[in-house]
Amino acid sequence: MPTTSSRPALPLWLLILIVGVIVGVSMGRAQSMGLYLGPVTMALQIGREPFGLAMALAQLMMGIGAPLSGGLIDKFGAGRIIVFCLLCAIGGLGLMYGATSPMQLYASGILMGIGVSGTGVTALVGTIGRLAPPEKRLSAIASIGMAAGIGGFIALPVMHLLIEYAGWQGSLLWLMAITALLIPLAWPLGGKPAAPAPGIRRQTLREALVEAFSFPSYWLLTAGFFVCGFHVAFIMVHLPAFTVDQGLPTWVGPYALSAVGIANIVGTFIAGQSGRFIDKRRALSVIYFGRAVIFLGFLYLPITPASVIILCALLGLLWLATIPLTSGLVATFFGTAWMSMLFGFVFLSHQVGAFIGVWLGGRVFDLTHSYNLMWWISIGLGVAAGLLNWPIQERAVVRSAPPEAAAIGAGGGE
Repeated sequence: MPTTSSRPALPLWLLILIVGVIVGVSMGRAQSMGLYLGPVTMALQIGREPFGLAMALAQLMMGIGAPLSGGLIDKFGAGRIIVFCLLCAIGGLGLMYGATSPMQLYASGILMGIGVSGTGVTALVGTIGRLAPPEKRLSAIASIGMAAGIGGFIALPVMHLLIEYAGWQGSLLWLMAITALLIPLAWPLGGKPAAPAPGIRRQTLREALVEAFSFPSYWLLTAGFFVCGFHVAFIMVHLPAFTVDQGLPTWVGPYALSAVGIANIVGTFIAGQSGRFIDKRRALSVIYFGRAVIFLGFLYLPITPASVIILCALLGLLWLATIPLTSGLVATFFGTAWMSMLFGFVFLSHQVGAFIGVWLGGRVFDLTHSYNLMWWISIGLGVAAGLLNWPIQERAVVRSAPPEAAAIGAGGGE
């Protein structure tokens, strides 16, 4: 479903590349903010919980903003939404640069969360889902997930070096400049989604919401994605501090998270191709069960630079591989007309989980001076998510009078 616009038509591969750059930079920056836990808390003389809460608010605002940004993109196109969110991200980075109190950190987190809500995988996955033909949809969506992994792989060592050589405040100025460079890339993505073919009625927003919230498999998928957010956010924010607490050098955390990013490229590619040989719901269950097993390693294996990096590489294979599978199920259920918004609500659950994972990690550490309880909670949630995804019915909803959304989705739900 292409966009109608005065802008020149671009080939699908180039649009995927443009979206991939925006997503890669935005997600890479968001996934790497845990590197600031140590320097910011030391500079402001605060505990880990306030910084954790600031990053948790960023995760929550990413989730709250996702269905809103997605709905606006579904209706009006992506260009202006991307520009607005990039400006919010720049404002959030600026607030952290000048922060002198936890309240300013909280405001920074809120703005940065809004910034990623319209420039991350969730908001733009519907744009790519509409542009790609049904037979290429899952692999196109997977390409965006791979871009997020590449962004994390590049951002972590780059941000680590910037913090080391420019100081944490100087590095934020660099991030603001890099984010500003994305603004021109929004131009080719402007324009409203195409109108439905003559004689086919477009599904209304209210109809789409009622249909989705009445479909049990959508709720199971949403509940499982809560766990994904809990896992991802806890690891990204707290792993660098965990490795330092274990007496490892400061470089281990960034390199381990880079290993996540590298392996994520492979894992997300495999997930994008997995529809050929396994149901998406089964693949999601395997991912969540696999994460639970890997988390056991952080409790029972000797914590060395090698073991941490190996565990994180294994975890990376199961990292954003959930995105093409989860968003592909949304397209399978409901089509692509309101895909950004409907996946946005699933992502809201993800970000509620991220909020709890980041905040609870800081809270548990401040109370117990250990992350052991968090590893056990992560294991239990992984098992629960695997069980939740297993009974999902992988089929399109049945509509008595299918509007345009059904015409698109029923024939090609990836």
